[in-house]
Amino acid sequence: MAERSTAAVDGSAADRSDAADTTGAADTEDPTGAAETPAAGARAAAAPDSGTAEAAETEAGDAEAGDAEAGDAEAGDAQPAAAEPPAADAPATEPPAPEEPPRAGVPVADMHSGHKLADRYRLEECVTRLDGFSSWRAVDEKLRRAVGVHVLAAGHDHAEAVLDAARAAALIGDPRFVQVLDAVEEDDVVYVVHEWLPDATELSTLLAGGAPMEPHEAYELVTQVSQALAAAHRKDLAHLRLTPSAVLRTGSGQWRIRGLSIHAALHGTEADDPQRTDTEAVGALLYAALTGRWPYEGDAYGLAGLPKHVGLIAPEKVRAGVHRGLSELAMRALAAGSPAAAAHPRPCTTPAELSAACAELPRIRPPEPQYPRPAPYQQTTYQQGYAQSGGRPGGPAARPAAAVPPTAPPTLPGRTGKAVKWCVSVLLIVALALGSWQLADALINHDGRSGDTGNSAAQPGGGGGGSGGGREGGKPVEIESAQDFDPYGTGSESPSSVPAAYDSDPSSYWETKWYTSAVFGNLKEGVGLVLDLGEPQRVGSVKVSLIGDSKLTAMATPQDTASMPTDLSGFEEFDAANGTNLTLKPTKPVVTQYVLLWLTEIPPSNEGNFRGKISDIQIRS
Repeated sequence: MAERSTAAVDGSAADRSDAADTTGAADTEDPTGAAETPAAGARAAAAPDSGTAEAAETEAGDAEAGDAEAGDAEAGDAQPAAAEPPAADAPATEPPAPEEPPRAGVPVADMHSGHKLADRYRLEECVTRLDGFSSWRAVDEKLRRAVGVHVLAAGHDHAEAVLDAARAAALIGDPRFVQVLDAVEEDDVVYVVHEWLPDATELSTLLAGGAPMEPHEAYELVTQVSQALAAAHRKDLAHLRLTPSAVLRTGSGQWRIRGLSIHAALHGTEADDPQRTDTEAVGALLYAALTGRWPYEGDAYGLAGLPKHVGLIAPEKVRAGVHRGLSELAMRALAAGSPAAAAHPRPCTTPAELSAACAELPRIRPPEPQYPRPAPYQQTTYQQGYAQSGGRPGGPAARPAAAVPPTAPPTLPGRTGKAVKWCVSVLLIVALALGSWQLADALINHDGRSGDTGNSAAQPGGGGGGSGGGREGGKPVEIESAQDFDPYGTGSESPSSVPAAYDSDPSSYWETKWYTSAVFGNLKEGVGLVLDLGEPQRVGSVKVSLIGDSKLTAMATPQDTASMPTDLSGFEEFDAANGTNLTLKPTKPVVTQYVLLWLTEIPPSNEGNFRGKISDIQIRS
């Protein structure tokens, strides 16, 4: 089911036409209601031939009339009638027109399973046939992988727009969109090749039956989709047909969007304000995820619509138990294209505004995993019989005998026993003394090495001693405030949980957003936290506790810095390390007001992605 839905342009269920499809692939209904009927296409294809036949019949009739008039003349007159002389520059006899060479390739309407495009893409299954184009699940025989293909004739009204949209979408390179792999026009056929996600499931399938999503899952949906569309609009790309069938959830829990610009080009969809259109579409998806109903009166995408004459009402009024913050967020997004915009105090009119509103919400934790309770242990028949027989298989049941305590071994008599006791006592005392001396020597040597090197990177486990080691010096330095630091992204990285990073509670933590790899999905160089000490103070060490092995760099501003920098160039690095419990120390005295903890590599999380997490920070002078 997931494979079939991934390549479809619009995945809504549709009634099939009574006319049989000559290609053997089922037609699906477009959400707009426009569908191509094979019989109508056949009539349209036959129209030019009909016109030619009628013209031939007309010429034949004229020829017969001319013969009848010639028959009225005298029977002995065998000379032909005088004809009008040809022009001087015209040839005496006009040569016959050369026959038009046959076109290469196969017409789009005649393509079937097994047909190859560019001797590479073998069509396997037609999943959509609408508006003069078709969508297929295919196989890339060169790379041996499944792909999706949109095919339409080069003379189609939207062919040029589809090529332009596919080439523009292929350049965005954002992993949150289904990637365009190829866009070609050859042999009077235009085709677009895109990724095929076999483990992905459409949002319309997840919402089938009207069951709403968990608040955390709905929050991830609106956050990831709004961030992806905001990035697309920054490059002047819009979706315009963002429906539940265009949003997919992969097996790892990530949300992907397919058909960026291409679906709109295939259907000829346009909008006066593309940002408002996409923002309202995201609001509709969030509304459906929270309530299991479509936020309009008509039923669509397998979901029941709202009751008639009620209008747009908040999700928390449709279903009990809806998260209030997400309900408000859905109304703010839907207000972008509805009459409620005038009444709503803070409508979101662009995907960037909606993404910023998501970041302002308090953190929504995922539900606790439910583990099945193990079944009680059942004794086998053999074990039960063995216990009843008193430990003798096959024997009669007998009461177990009372346990007899073992007797203590006899003590050595006389002087021999005393000598043995004294020897054992002396050996124990010597062993204890040697152990204490070795422990003290190891501690002294460890402190001496720590003081001599002064380089935190030489310690095991990362910067400045890694897992802690010797005694800590200096006085504690109070952190007055902190702020998340994301100069290469949206400027915000989970600001609501920042205080949890330095609240002296190891169970609470600040975490980054999720990414597809340990290096932030190759989207940015890193993220971090800026610690404000209130005034310039001496920093001798920074102790950081992280959840999962991470790479961390400590930086500080110069002493005369008046305000917190907004760029990484305003900080100077003084130590770096990787691990979980890190102690970072500068090699020379540092006096600063702002300390930056900059994450450059983050660990995998339990959600199937990658997140950085800081649970505690301590600064000493």
